[in-house]
This record gives sequence, C-alpha cells and structure tokens, in this order.
Amino acid sequence: MVGVTAIWFPVTKSDMDLSTEYKRLRSKKAVNEVLEYTFIFFGLIPYAFAVNQLLVPAEIVGGGLTGLAEILYFATNTAAPIWLTTLVANAFLLIVAMYLVGWRFCVRTVWGVLALSFWFRFIPIAKEPILHDTFMAVMIAGMLCGLGLSIVFLNNGSSGGTDIIAMIVNKYRRMSIGKVLFACDLVIISSAYFLPQNHRLEPILMGLCFTFMCTMTADSIMARARQSVQFFIFSKYKSAEIADAITQGIHRGVTEIDGTGWYSHKGVRMLFTVVRVHESNEVFRIIKSIDPNAFISQSVALGVFGKGFDSVLTNKKEQARAQELEALYEQEEASKTHHAEEFQD
Repeated sequence: MVGVTAIWFPVTKSDMDLSTEYKRLRSKKAVNEVLEYTFIFFGLIPYAFAVNQLLVPAEIVGGGLTGLAEILYFATNTAAPIWLTTLVANAFLLIVAMYLVGWRFCVRTVWGVLALSFWFRFIPIAKEPILHDTFMAVMIAGMLCGLGLSIVFLNNGSSGGTDIIAMIVNKYRRMSIGKVLFACDLVIISSAYFLPQNHRLEPILMGLCFTFMCTMTADSIMARARQSVQFFIFSKYKSAEIADAITQGIHRGVTEIDGTGWYSHKGVRMLFTVVRVHESNEVFRIIKSIDPNAFISQSVALGVFGKGFDSVLTNKKEQARAQELEALYEQEEASKTHHAEEFQD
C-alpha cells in the first residue's frame, strides 16, 4: 500500500493580483475584439452603397473582386447578382488561402466577406443614376469606398477579394502587396472594355479614377488615424506626477531621462513619451493640470513601431510568433517576481 502525502500551497496576495490582472486583460481584449468586429460590419456600408447606388447605375467597373462581380453582372444582363458572385468567389479564395497562408488570416476576412455580401444584398441597386454627372458619381463613390475600407483596415479586418490573392502571391514571390493589388485592379478594370455596352475608353478611365480616389481616401484616413506625436516634457518639481498621470490616464509608456541644463548647469529630469495624435490633447491637459509652467516640446513622428503602435513585422506568421514569445516572456518575468516576493517573505 502506497501512502500519499497531500501538500497544500497557500494562495498568496501576489497570486491573486496576477489572476485579477490576467482576467482584466482578457476581458478588455474580448471587448476590443467585439468592437472591432462591429466596426468591420458597419464600416462596409459606405462601400456597398457606393457600388450599388453610384457605380452600377453608371455602368462603371471598379477594381478588385467587386469589379469582377460587376462585369459578370453586366455580361449576364443582371442574372448574376453581385452579392452572390462576391460570396462564391471569396469562399473559393478563402479555402485556397486557408491552405496556403493559414487560418489566422482568414478569420476576420470571413467576417468581412460575409458583411460585404450582406450589405450588397440588403442595399438595392439603383435603377437610374442618382447623380447625372458620371465623373462626380465616380469621385464620391471612390471617397465612400475609401472610407469603408479604412474603417475595416483600422480594425484589423479585410474585405477579401484581391487582398487574398495579394497575400498568397506575397508569400511565394518577392512582390509587394501594393503591386499585386494594382495589377489585379488594372486587369479587371481593363476587362470592362470588352463588355458590349462599355466598348469605349471613357468607362475604363472612370474606373481608374475611382480606384485612385478610393486608394487616396483610404490612405489619408489611415495615415491620420495612425499618426503619432512625441513629447519631451521638462518639469522642475512634478515630473513623477506627470509620468504617473500619463501612464495611468492614457496607458502610454513614459521614459525618464536625466540631463543637465547648460545655462544653469543644474540637473533636470526630462520625460519622453509617444502617443497617437488624437491623444495629444489629453497629454496637454494632464501637464497643464499638474504643472502649468512645464516646458513641452512636441513633434510629429513619421513612424512608430512596437507594442501599442504599428508592427514592424508584415508577415502574419511572424506577428503571431512574436506575440507568443512576448507572452512567454511576460509569464517568465511574472514568475520571477512572484518567486522573489516569496523568497523575501
């Protein structure tokens, strides 16, 4: 008969703190994901509206898989619905991408494809152009599509289509995603020339103008949303309070740098932080409320890469691997801190 000795390890306060913090982070991550999926769903409304209400009535073919769906819609005399063609074509591409690129890329893309197909089905196609000026309709459609795509991209989503083709080509060939997307758009828009009702050069040029406006709008909105600014803050007596307020108030890291004023030859404590441009007003408010006499230097950062900002890794597998390594490192640091506290006790 073998005796079994039960060993009881008491739960310490640090264990409870780590567990609470872990639950809080998981809850926050879940809420953020729900919000992102919601923004992706509703962000595709202007895209679908632009296609069904502006492009299709004017018989203008845009780029991407939506443009291909428009070609089939016109070629079959409206027998092939745009929403159904988009859904079937994306389903095929997603199956291929899931096998070649991986399922991580496909999860949000599936949601984006379903949302786009839903809005294509829900928003009716206008029988007559709502704008009689075709060029104006193309420009407005480009801005609306760019707005919708920027909302999707800012929430880490994708509308599928040629994005999937670009990801597959980028994995096996040394071609940038932008070049692949441009090549696909050029081929699809040029194919509209062979439609009987579009056997002219003007619709092709209109389609290229639409693609240009869509790209410019999306790029400008995303650049503005992702623009960052950096602050150098000099406070004689309250630098610690300012650093704590920035860290706890807007959850941005702050670095303290020791320096020497050349005129006074006295030591100074300089704070350095990087925030998004929409957070800069909050930084000014915090500094003004704590030390109105603080000296502040603000400048625009052309690119900020790292945790909390853009990722320097463009490959999805590399990003996933980096996140796993970071999680393991944080667990190891937490374990070391926990053991050090137990040793001191």
